[in-house]
Amino acid sequence: MSDRILTSRHDHVFVMRLNRADKRNAADMQLLTELSHAYAELDADDTLRVGVVLAEGDHFTAGLDLADITPRLTADGLSIVPPDGLDPWGVQTRAVSKPVVIGVKGTCFTLGIELMLAADVAVAADNTAFAQLEVQRGILPFGGATLRFAARCGWGNAMRWMLTGDTFDAPEAHRMGLVQEVVSVEQVEPRALEIAQRMASAAPLAVAATLRNARLVARASEAAAISQLQPELVKLMSSRDAAIAFESYLTKVPPVFEGH
Repeated sequence: MSDRILTSRHDHVFVMRLNRADKRNAADMQLLTELSHAYAELDADDTLRVGVVLAEGDHFTAGLDLADITPRLTADGLSIVPPDGLDPWGVQTRAVSKPVVIGVKGTCFTLGIELMLAADVAVAADNTAFAQLEVQRGILPFGGATLRFAARCGWGNAMRWMLTGDTFDAPEAHRMGLVQEVVSVEQVEPRALEIAQRMASAAPLAVAATLRNARLVARASEAAAISQLQPELVKLMSSRDAAIAFESYLTKVPPVFEGH
């Protein structure tokens, strides 16, 4: 079984690469587990100061691999973090304590956007297509978009994209503030690494304190919303609409939802 996450160190920068290019880096449980372990390593190693998330192949991620993930849902919800891991989305565990820079390209759906929202700086290729399309799959975003999209991009912008599941492009992501820079595909990786290295070259204690203090306001109100994510997910996953969406995912036939 191949590694789903490739890691490497560049001085004080820790690079994590999604490595399932043949599936557009769709996240199965193995990928989620390995990414959680990588975030835990970044958090625990004092020699590492900044994380960078990139992806092998032409796409960042197509989102969850529903065929692998859906059967794992229990009455308590979906646990994606192993006991020795750290949630990259900062929902099921505390968030990673160090800055994270993300470079995206090609397809960047659902959990890809939520990784960006949980991170600190995002660089996007000019060919990136984004979509928070959970409502088209009969579920809600449960990786943090309902907590952070509006705070980052404004209420109307967040609802425009979360409540339709429509696709939007890199210029729109930049206009909203979802991404901080748009570059060519060839420049995504070097630019993300350059920003991370600039952070890593700053005073580590000052960077940590700045990040910690900035998060006090940004994440102070998340706890109540987080407590409702898994119950809402369980309820939706047992609906007729979720079954219709899952069948559509497998057959590629557009779904017709019933509201049941």
